[in-house]
Amino acid sequence: QVHLVESGGGLVQPGGSLRLSCAASGSILSINAMGWYHQAPGKQRELVASIITAGGSTNYADSVKGRFTISRDGAKNTVYLQMASLKFEDTAVYYCRFWTTGAKAYWGQGTQVTVSS
Repeated sequence: QVHLVESGGGLVQPGGSLRLSCAASGSILSINAMGWYHQAPGKQRELVASIITAGGSTNYADSVKGRFTISRDGAKNTVYLQMASLKFEDTAVYYCRFWTTGAKAYWGQGTQVTVSS
């Protein structure tokens, strides 16, 4: 069984920063890619950022380009999302997702990020 455990969410003022972490534990095989999604109330879950483990190429939603940075620590099976210049509209539950060999994918439990003054 594979578990993804997220941490780092919280309350932050507009313009502030947060760093999210997501660590995998359990019998996880080779990780092909990692990503972060967010879901605001009443909206669909959408991909915010992703990173391919082979080569490290990254991809970002237009709404976060230049403000968010995704990175990973392969030895720790951990992915990070550094969020800067946070806006009210970044308020959402953030979920990590890992894609592994065998066409399997796993979700984290979600962590709340609230941007408020």
